[in-house]
Amino acid sequence: MVETLIQTLWQSYLYFIERQTEFWGAVVDHLALAGIAVGIAVILCVPLGIWTSRSRFASLTLMNIVNGLRVVPSLAILFLMIPYLGLTSTSAIVALTVLAMPPVLINTDTAFRTLEPAIIEAARGMGMSPIQRMIKVEFPLAIPVILTGIRISAVDVIASATLAAFVGSGGLGIYITRGFALYDYSILFVGAIPVALITLAVEGLLALLQKTFQPIKL
Repeated sequence: MVETLIQTLWQSYLYFIERQTEFWGAVVDHLALAGIAVGIAVILCVPLGIWTSRSRFASLTLMNIVNGLRVVPSLAILFLMIPYLGLTSTSAIVALTVLAMPPVLINTDTAFRTLEPAIIEAARGMGMSPIQRMIKVEFPLAIPVILTGIRISAVDVIASATLAAFVGSGGLGIYITRGFALYDYSILFVGAIPVALITLAVEGLLALLQKTFQPIKL
């Protein structure tokens, strides 16, 4: 068993050596797809999360929609997009963005909803305008929780970006689909292992970033 695994990993290494140009291009495509999806989710969901934390109507409406999206598999969304957007990277980005949105929205809503009222009242008492309170007080306090949502979102999206291979959008998923098609685990590992390593690296970097923004408790 161990010998077979070692042999498979060695074959994966040889396959990687032979196709380095293709591999690094796939890594760039994979990170670009994931980065665009998470970026769009952050741009959309941070403002929406602030809104839902202040509006009961927005909270009930958007949270129900988001919770509904969470139960729909990304692969199903991807195939639903194909008739409208075709076999393009846009289809993959839409599917990945839908996957990325719920954690960012929910955590942003939670972050602003659970801010200490006394701190907000103190800022108001100092004569700060709503915009000043948002920039100088509320947002800095909310950042750690928002980053938790972004971290969850990034991990999910990087792991799921392999789906892009189904619509010919590249990424490391090409090796996973190729490995399955040829029943060759050495090819599959060329895609699966880097995806796992990139996911762990991004999760660790975002966790470190979150810790730097964590308020110091006296």
